[in-house]
Amino acid sequence: MLKIYLFWAIRYASSFTLIRLYNFIKIKTSYYLSRLTRQNLHWGMPYTISIEPTTSCNLKCPECPSGLKKFNRPTGILTLKTLNEIIKQLGKHLTYVTFYFQGEPLLHPDFTKYVSILKQNKIMVGTSTNAHFLNKEKAEEIIESGLDRLIISLDGVDAETYKKYRRGGDFNRVIENIKIMVKTKKEFKSSIPFIELQFIVFKHNEHQIKDIKKLSKELGVDKLSLKTAQLYEFEEGNELMPGLVKYSRYQQSTDGKYKIKGKLPNHCYRSWSGSVITWDGEVVPCCFDKDGDHRFGNIMESDYKDILQNKEYKGFLQQILKDRKQIEICRNCTEGL
Repeated sequence: MLKIYLFWAIRYASSFTLIRLYNFIKIKTSYYLSRLTRQNLHWGMPYTISIEPTTSCNLKCPECPSGLKKFNRPTGILTLKTLNEIIKQLGKHLTYVTFYFQGEPLLHPDFTKYVSILKQNKIMVGTSTNAHFLNKEKAEEIIESGLDRLIISLDGVDAETYKKYRRGGDFNRVIENIKIMVKTKKEFKSSIPFIELQFIVFKHNEHQIKDIKKLSKELGVDKLSLKTAQLYEFEEGNELMPGLVKYSRYQQSTDGKYKIKGKLPNHCYRSWSGSVITWDGEVVPCCFDKDGDHRFGNIMESDYKDILQNKEYKGFLQQILKDRKQIEICRNCTEGL
């Protein structure tokens, strides 16, 4: 574990410039002053954002609006013009970009080209994939692009368990593609991308936790992450909710209803340090706002500095400090707990 921390510390430090360091300090300072005074003081620009390559996906996962085609916002792909505008306005402040929001990022035809552009601006880049498109050619492109982190979803150690959530997926294909990615990385003698296997713990796969730990070692990935599941319908319980309390985001109250563990605090560092930009340039607060219910402005129509100062954005941040549980997307969030 220490080796992993050192790896990321060195890579992250290499992305800092004096401008980015100064901006980082401003964000940190304004965040803690905001918590202290309960007044929205937001200084600086986001130093970490998520950019959405596409809303399209090849799977139909039951807790994902992309796969279920339940978006109220349009489906599409990120254009080079939009990416360049994001970099123009935010690039000198950014240290890390999560090149993923909704959808399967590798469905974007220019995914690795766009990663290369971000890397040319000395920004760390990570993404998350269901790995159905990780063939040999794509694996080589990913390594050559300079992608820092590759999260691969694998929510089962056999085909039957896997398809219970990753509906429409091919377990054997995913396993083979993970092997290809690991092997290609070794052939290139590359330390990146850091390959992280992600296992979302559900009721139907919680008995496989020991087995996924074993499988991750056999596959040769760099890290295994066990993730709790975010569920849309949880107050009355949900068949996907695991029985193991440790791996559940929710706990049952005395009235029989379920809620997020712990008391939701009136602060959220994620909302000060970053935001999400959808494929068509809309600025939304975070990855929990999957449908873009809180749209603060469009980066193709307004400067991000102006968006930060508009009444919608400022009002949202002030509400977090005042009574965060009144914001619907926050009531299903674990940030700050």
